[in-house]
Amino acid sequence: MSKLFIDGAWHAPIGRETLPVYSPADGQVYAEIGRGQAEDIDLAVKAARRAYEGEWGRYSATERGRLLVRIGNKVLEHIDELAGIEARDTGKPLALARKDIEALARYFEFYGGAADKVHGQVIPYLPGYSVNVVREAYGVVAHIIPWNYPAQMLGRTIGPALAMGNASVVKPAEDACMTSLRVAELAVEAGLPAGALNIVTGLGREAGAALAEHPDINLITFTGSPGVGVQVQQAAAVNHVKCVLELGGKSPQVVFEDADLEKAVPIIVGAIIQNAGQTCSAGSRLLIQRSVLDEVLAKVAARFSEMRVGAPDASPDCGPIITRAQFERVKAFIAECDASGLPLAAEGKADSGLPTNGWYVKPRLYGPVPRDHRLAKDEVFGPVLAALPFDDEDDAVRLANGTEYGLVAAIWTENGARQQRLARRLVGGQVFINCYGAGGGVELPFGGVRKSGHGREKGFLALEEFSVTKTVVSHHG
Repeated sequence: MSKLFIDGAWHAPIGRETLPVYSPADGQVYAEIGRGQAEDIDLAVKAARRAYEGEWGRYSATERGRLLVRIGNKVLEHIDELAGIEARDTGKPLALARKDIEALARYFEFYGGAADKVHGQVIPYLPGYSVNVVREAYGVVAHIIPWNYPAQMLGRTIGPALAMGNASVVKPAEDACMTSLRVAELAVEAGLPAGALNIVTGLGREAGAALAEHPDINLITFTGSPGVGVQVQQAAAVNHVKCVLELGGKSPQVVFEDADLEKAVPIIVGAIIQNAGQTCSAGSRLLIQRSVLDEVLAKVAARFSEMRVGAPDASPDCGPIITRAQFERVKAFIAECDASGLPLAAEGKADSGLPTNGWYVKPRLYGPVPRDHRLAKDEVFGPVLAALPFDDEDDAVRLANGTEYGLVAAIWTENGARQQRLARRLVGGQVFINCYGAGGGVELPFGGVRKSGHGREKGFLALEEFSVTKTVVSHHG
């Protein structure tokens, strides 16, 4: 798949260069992708502009909705193929990859159904005037998506964009983009007009930078690190382009002494183990009321020690780290924790016979972790959980809010009044009470504050992010 998908067809990169695609399971090259450059991005943006000003722009909301539903059906028809591509590209367990493809289809289904539900407003005004506020597409939208959930992220960002009538140019992560390319092909088979969706693979510093700074882009969505998020915003600012950014987190799970541990512990562990911890909203900090610290830590440690890391086709609890660079970063983080003397409460298991060149990291639970330790504040983006004690509600809030991030938080308590107090005091875009993640929740608005970013994806709020209001004032005497 060494070509780019532009204007409804496959095109070789103008520079004719390619990039290797590595399997996280064994570290070996198994394919090549096109190395798109600024010239390729420009072709894709021009194709998107033609589609927006042409056939795609003439689709009604109902027609767009029906088309998105057809794309979702296409995805489900090819679920085994797409799950296999996703598992090989990312190294995640095949069962998890299949769930990601189901979620991808769900995004198209949800936004297909929502496309004609975006209503305007009528504003009472002066006598002799009628005022309507309508929502319209921005035009051409840029999407720079990460490598941890490539299939889900594609649906999450282009679903609402297309539903509102925008045309899209996607720069997927060079480390995991094979699914995006195949889905673009399926979308055209489902009837999506040429140019409405374009996929340009390549390096972030080349294709990604060119897309962020392109003068004919009207909106940019980016998911990744805070540092790169700053670069994207700086590039967009030159053209006064709005950005929707999701930039990671250090999300707390706050466990009080009255929590239902039988229900809480499996979910707490799953929230950091899923996708080998490579989830922006991973519950990477476990805050435990001091009166039950030993009990909770022991229960979580017992379950942690049973977690398996293995190859995608072996149904492990977590697969390998998706990129070599991230693998090295996680290993260095763990080495730093060990060198600093942090207590290792539990470590998972690695399947026997794993390829020595694979990027496997056994899940690790550290605790108790001092509040000033790097592990208590910085995002690891791997299967590493930090446990920290707190004394009371006020202390829990200080600790939970004591990072630069603000993405997700969870509260584990049977006290209804405490649930509501904490939900309002915790900093973040989502707060879960006696649950976490809620099954991915396509319907649930998602996004952060502080260095976790700004703007909202998912749910109906995403349709607002991907559209702009126009006020129409009529004077009729």
